[in-house]
Amino acid sequence: MAELDLNELKRRMEGAITSLKSDLAALRTGRASANLLDPITVEAYGTQMPLNQVANVSVPEPRMVAVSVWDKQMVGKVERAIRESHLGLNPITDGTTLRIPLPELNEERRKELVKVAHQYAEAARVAARHVRRDGMDSLKKSEKAGDIGQDDSRQQSERVQKMTDDTIAEIDNLLSGKEAEIMQV
Repeated sequence: MAELDLNELKRRMEGAITSLKSDLAALRTGRASANLLDPITVEAYGTQMPLNQVANVSVPEPRMVAVSVWDKQMVGKVERAIRESHLGLNPITDGTTLRIPLPELNEERRKELVKVAHQYAEAARVAARHVRRDGMDSLKKSEKAGDIGQDDSRQQSERVQKMTDDTIAEIDNLLSGKEAEIMQV
């Protein structure tokens, strides 16, 4: 019973890291990234759809994102969705292709982005700690119920703590990498 529990805890901690990676990928660093537009949804065919389901997103140049809309009747809606996305982007329409130049980031904006990255990382750390707490609570209950002995409980607690420490170290590495990328001039 307890061994399956560790695998589930590991899966949940990896989920926190995966979520952090996608949050950090969406932060604009001044370099173009196809992931930059991932959070944008477009009103299409009577429903909200992710941008990448109505268009192809590519990066032809380091400071340019190109969006090739598949249905030319959707171009206006895609352009509006990008403008209203609060990412500070102004697409230039060229037929069914939208070119989105990325402006240089000023120092103040870079610092704001670093703060946002820190918030994402802290949320991931908190998620990992919640997983650890759930695991420790489960071990205490199992020990109290007599399902496992004190020694086994202590061993498993150490494993859960090591898993948590490793997860938080990976979160910190991801954060420092993103911080360096943002502050790069």
